Amino acid sequence: MLLVDGYNLLRAVQNLSEEMAGVTDAQICHIISRYLTITKSRGAIIFDGIGPRDKSIFNNLANLEVVFSGRNKEADDVIEKLVLINSAPRSMTVVSSDRRIKAAANRRKATAVNSIDFWLEMLKIIDKKAKKKTEPPAKYLGISESETEYWLRVFGLLK
Repeated sequence: MLLVDGYNLLRAVQNLSEEMAGVTDAQICHIISRYLTITKSRGAIIFDGIGPRDKSIFNNLANLEVVFSGRNKEADDVIEKLVLINSAPRSMTVVSSDRRIKAAANRRKATAVNSIDFWLEMLKIIDKKAKKKTEPPAKYLGISESETEYWLRVFGLLK
């Protein structure tokens, strides 16, 4: 189970470089969802506040639940509670650069990962998977009619 401190990760990614400065919460969620699909994992990303009125941008995220802490709670409070009540904390990975969250994860023997470290490793895994899938189109489309005719002639099946 992956638990992500949403705005902590978002701010860390936005500060990574100028080209990443415009990354949005929805984009982060879609990338994490892709990662979770590749790794066959499940997770939740927790953001402070109530979020946008129209939350449909967070729909259709495979294996990722998007949670907003609400008006009177911080995401940190929600994450700490989720770590505390989890029946298998050793199987959890908690992503945050926040000392409080990392300490809560460590107390329960969950794995605490720095936001930037997680982001960079996640991108490597996604990139590796994308490169692995590059196969020749002929594998799926088959060979052309002229190629078929050529090979039928070569094998003496067409005159």
